[in-house]
Amino acid sequence: MTDDLSHVHLDARQIRRLAHPLRSRLVGELRLNGPATATRLAERFATNTGATSYHLRQLAEVGLVVDDPGGHGRERWWRAAHDVTSWERDDFAGDPDAQAAADWLVSSYARNVADRIDTWNRGVGDEPAEWRAAAQFNDYILRLDPDDLTAMLGELDDVVTRYTKKRGGRQVLLYLYPVPLEAEK
Repeated sequence: MTDDLSHVHLDARQIRRLAHPLRSRLVGELRLNGPATATRLAERFATNTGATSYHLRQLAEVGLVVDDPGGHGRERWWRAAHDVTSWERDDFAGDPDAQAAADWLVSSYARNVADRIDTWNRGVGDEPAEWRAAAQFNDYILRLDPDDLTAMLGELDDVVTRYTKKRGGRQVLLYLYPVPLEAEK
């Protein structure tokens, strides 16, 4: 990809560290809403500042969050160290803890997606008509082999990357998760 986004392809140590309910939410919040202090993040997630600071330091040890220079005085501000996170479960072959962490993260993210969709659907009637029309749900059933799926995702990634450079407008989360169905018998 040739874009301005910073990427991290998680290694075993990073994925094990990220596979924690508060830690994954902290990184997600920093990626979505930008730099924050441990105090602000603790308020956001209804936890205490000490626990939040501890988990931020744990994430910093593996390079997933970094200090942000925008702090004032003694305030310590944190930001996500990357814009895009990726991993492949097969990277962790022979490391059952990292594989379990990868599986937990996928399930956690899927629940997060479902929660966000439910929240949108509950409030969609209050949204402007142009947003209701634009934010449509689509599902497709395709017949692809692994090479086709990889190629298609690469093309879609290129399209999405073009739009990440756009400034202004409203933040939109776009989820794309192909789910191969059980093989026909």
